[in-house]
Amino acid sequence: MAAVEVTPRNPSMGKKQDIIQYIQTAAGERLAVIPEAEYQRMVEALEDGLDVEAAREILARIKDRTEEVIPAEFVNRLLDGENTVKVWREFREMTVDELAEKAGIGVSDLSAIETGECDGSFGSIKKIAAALRVSVDELA
Repeated sequence: MAAVEVTPRNPSMGKKQDIIQYIQTAAGERLAVIPEAEYQRMVEALEDGLDVEAAREILARIKDRTEEVIPAEFVNRLLDGENTVKVWREFREMTVDELAEKAGIGVSDLSAIETGECDGSFGSIKKIAAALRVSVDELA
């Protein structure tokens, strides 16, 4: 290190934590050394800004309908292990008959899938997923 220069950030405050130390490296690069508390404050402010931007992006996707909001009631039912086809069907406010028709499968087949009597073929699950506007993975 060639030179060390200590300069108060805000001379009127004169507090020790408000001092920035500038260091000149041998290569001529000038570095600023700041108190750790100031560094942490800056990191938190940056993270807050990133969180705000992420929230704006999510809200924009919700507005343009590329992101969907699912009420906690339905999420909790899925987390509790309730049949995913049934939960998604009810979330979409569809009857068994409506979903079966839209998916192009029999009502009895859909009922058997919802009650757990059978898993349903991949083809049936794929049709159900399309009718519910979810991915096959979301029904797994």
